[in-house]
Amino acid sequence: MRTARTAGWVVGTGSSLTARQLIGLLVDQGSFRSWDEPVGAQSADADYLAALARARERTGVDEAVITGVGLLAGRPVALVASEFGFLGGSIGVATAERITRAVERATAERLPLVALPVSGGTRMQEGSAAFLCMLRITAAVQAHRAAGLPYLSYLRNPTMGGVFASWGTLGQLVFAEPRARLGFLGPRVYQELRGVELPADVQLAETLAGRGLVDAVVAPEDLREVLRRSLAVLAPAASVPDSVTAPEAVPAPDTVTAPDAAPAPDTATAREPDAWDSVRRTRRPDRPGARELLRRTADELVLLDAPGGRGGALVRALAVLHGRPALIVGQQRQGPDHERPFTAADLRAVRRSARLAEQLGLPLVTVVDTAGAELSAAAELDGIAVEIAHCLTTLLALRTPVLAVLLGQGSGGGALALLPADRVLAAGHAWLAPLPPEGASAIVHRDGAHAADLARSQGIGAADLAAVGLVDAVVPERPDAADEPAAFCDRLGRAVGAALTALAGVPEAERLTARARRHRRLGDLLVDTARGGTA
Repeated sequence: MRTARTAGWVVGTGSSLTARQLIGLLVDQGSFRSWDEPVGAQSADADYLAALARARERTGVDEAVITGVGLLAGRPVALVASEFGFLGGSIGVATAERITRAVERATAERLPLVALPVSGGTRMQEGSAAFLCMLRITAAVQAHRAAGLPYLSYLRNPTMGGVFASWGTLGQLVFAEPRARLGFLGPRVYQELRGVELPADVQLAETLAGRGLVDAVVAPEDLREVLRRSLAVLAPAASVPDSVTAPEAVPAPDTVTAPDAAPAPDTATAREPDAWDSVRRTRRPDRPGARELLRRTADELVLLDAPGGRGGALVRALAVLHGRPALIVGQQRQGPDHERPFTAADLRAVRRSARLAEQLGLPLVTVVDTAGAELSAAAELDGIAVEIAHCLTTLLALRTPVLAVLLGQGSGGGALALLPADRVLAAGHAWLAPLPPEGASAIVHRDGAHAADLARSQGIGAADLAAVGLVDAVVPERPDAADEPAAFCDRLGRAVGAALTALAGVPEAERLTARARRHRRLGDLLVDTARGGTA
């Protein structure tokens, strides 16, 4: 979630907001209650004691961090906020102990925790003792996450050194202030140690977001709403609305239905689309893509950054879909004048998102809509094929429910990488093939003229895939999603919500066994059908 607003401070010189001011932006008025206890004697060094006294007088706080609990849109949330004006937000032993106690208390009280670091790193006046305290904080954060509780961090300007390399970046979601300097080594130290200047943009929040290391760049004035939406997904109410009902869909016939698929209604009168016509329809520039689907159907939505930014091929989001919280990774279809190759970096972000879904206990929804993975020398050197393989193994082994949505084009390894799932839904004109029909024609006939015939003979259409059990349900288009985007997205959204509800009711061990059985048989039905056999 990026903002057009510009920050009113210089990179690396400290956030313009104090800890108290930022907390005031986030919590309901008058709701914050401090957890801080008085700080005892910290050193026998007179110069250091004098520096501490000046910092207290200048900032009005007794240490470089404030902790406590407040209400965020009525929800109790624990907060740990650094104060940069207090010795650059540096972490000493007393600072670390205050942070650790706050994390442990949030865990004991089952509260979501929001960390708001801004720091130059370890307090040099306390040396190794303070440095080692990063382990103390990290262990507490790890225990909080292991308890299944949300831990969100918002990196402010600057967040450096041991803070950046430990508790600052351990958030299940990591947000950052616009133009914030974020890094392991400060530019002055880098130049002293390496003899050269660090490039100015390397440690910018926006640079890190573009490489998938930060989930979103968020202005302070927007942070409250982003946190509210995030917590609505990560810590939702237990009940599910009655509106989550079964989708209007055409599942596979009973004899070839994939394991645990929904019962099939009578579909004898359903007309199957022509496969080549479907291919051409999925290439329409006005066809709804992953972003439009989410914007039209999500009850709550937090769009996260991904490699390539908003112009890239990957969409990452937290969302509540018809009452069901989920983490979404999807391929954004290319526009008429904008090619979006699906890259190795995108695949690495998919794997990171999948692991995050597992940590959070959220189902993962993948949206497939791609003309294929990136084809270039750079992609080969970046390990595109290896990343596809790793993505397959990650999704196959994921312990959280996985739902795949074949939204449009499903070409090659780029599509296959997002397809391992417990259930697969498909739009009426969606298709899946090892190559675009033109590419298949070039291999078989040494020209592209037979693309239409190959599309029809290879069984690539959604109805064909449902008939052999590769797709569990087909959501109809009337006659084309591009002609009815709102109605189509609503149908597909309801189908997704119903599928997530069904998966939530299956015990984990049973679901994982069914997933393994499903993928053991994939392709067999297609071969049997081609030979005239039965399932």
